[in-house]
Amino acid sequence: MHKRQLLRASAACLLALSPLLAPAQDFPPRKPVTLFVGFAPGGAADSAARLIARKLGDNIGQSVVVENKAGAGGNIVHQQVAGGPADGSVLLLGSIGPLTIAPHMMKVGYDPFTDLAPVSGGVHFPNVLVVNAASGMKTLADFVAFAKKGPNTASYASTGPGSASHLTGELFALRIGTDMLHVPYKGGSAAMPDLLAGRFTGYFAAPPTALPHIQSGKLIPLATTGPTRPAYMPNVPTVAEAGFPGFQALNWYSFMAPGKTPVALLDRWNQEIVKVLNDPEVKEALGKHGLTPHPTTRAELTEFMRKESEQWGKIVRERKISGE
Repeated sequence: MHKRQLLRASAACLLALSPLLAPAQDFPPRKPVTLFVGFAPGGAADSAARLIARKLGDNIGQSVVVENKAGAGGNIVHQQVAGGPADGSVLLLGSIGPLTIAPHMMKVGYDPFTDLAPVSGGVHFPNVLVVNAASGMKTLADFVAFAKKGPNTASYASTGPGSASHLTGELFALRIGTDMLHVPYKGGSAAMPDLLAGRFTGYFAAPPTALPHIQSGKLIPLATTGPTRPAYMPNVPTVAEAGFPGFQALNWYSFMAPGKTPVALLDRWNQEIVKVLNDPEVKEALGKHGLTPHPTTRAELTEFMRKESEQWGKIVRERKISGE
């Protein structure tokens, strides 16, 4: 009798645990994985996503498809993924704007810390302030002198309201002491043709978007926004070096999943993504696009996001920025 009771108890215990065990058994997911990107093809996010997705697919033996859904600085796709299937088949290359800036500016329809689940850091990079070669500007001092001719004399593009390029422009305007006209686009690849046509003054661009046009001589790089000069632009000063000590604004993308995704699946995705980001071939390929891998634990990503949210929330309040 005692033996039968023990068997029944063991069976009941296994039955109770089965929902927890199932997610690990379903990795990789039985259907193709979709990696959503909130910007148009051709920009930094798209470049990073496609490089990483290809290697992820090879490693797990399952297709990882990149799907671009541009709009509202990436906020639309973040909201979509927040309510998406929580079976491990949906990932998001989340970005600094929708995760840590836009929620301070407007109602975004999701909470980045509850409706989305952190998986791993992805990549980070400085922006580079570029101008049309026909502008005649050669240095950051030239740009500042032009901007100071009057409020909104200088205009700058961004990848959308609340994006990193938007807030970098606002932070720079704060430092130089004048307003600049913000011109939002749906992504870097959308903004670039208008910059090349001279329709606005400058753009704090992601390196993958700007480098080909810098190399062709169509754009002039004035300064980068990171703490040090990137290896692929050794002759371009940082904003801090060019007269604004302490200025720093890094852009970044991180891997997220729908908030209700089981922890077991999140942990498995973290392992796979960190493995890819540490792969020498992937690191080299990302480096050619001006992107630095930033693998993290899930807890490290959460803490990083909280610090970024505090920093950019302060700028939003100081500049009185609201959604457009």
